[in-house]
Amino acid sequence: MKARMPKGYGRPDPNAMMRQVQKMQDAIREKQAELEAKEYTGTASGEMVTVTMTGKHEVTAVKIKPEAVDPDDIEMLEDLVAAAVNSAVSAADKEAEEEMGKLTGGMNIPGIG
Repeated sequence: MKARMPKGYGRPDPNAMMRQVQKMQDAIREKQAELEAKEYTGTASGEMVTVTMTGKHEVTAVKIKPEAVDPDDIEMLEDLVAAAVNSAVSAADKEAEEEMGKLTGGMNIPGIG
């Protein structure tokens, strides 16, 4: 008499796998929308310049303290604005990477995070 294995033993259920994939996709889309709507702030030179942007990298505000403005050194102000923008982008990207990593279990999925 030949022993039988329980039904489905040793083989993944393709329907269950597809449900898991769909569930992960839904969670990823929800988290992406949440991160895109969130605001991030970047600063430069002790908050002389502050930039606020969304998770979609859309700048929503730029604040410059009067003492940061030197008509004889516009290049410094330009550098401060660039540094503040880069700081905000970095904050948004770092959080997106961390949050997506939690959802994907560290898998490197193209187009995510």
